[in-house]
Amino acid sequence: MDLGSKDEKVETKPDTVEHWGRSSDNPIGGWYGLKKGFKGRFGMYIPPLMEALGLAEVTHNKRGNKMRAK
Repeated sequence: MDLGSKDEKVETKPDTVEHWGRSSDNPIGGWYGLKKGFKGRFGMYIPPLMEALGLAEVTHNKRGNKMRAK
């Protein structure tokens, strides 16, 4: 799944980590990014954290990084 980091003024691309973080379909109901300045950070910071915890595999390219659950 693409990470898809976008700031709060830009719509996210479907099927990305960032889109899921903003979606009302996620288990928390899309709360992420409702406060100005927080959108775009979910797709940037959560995947590396999940990788460090051993919960996901993340690619480390200059652009177009992806993740998948372990």
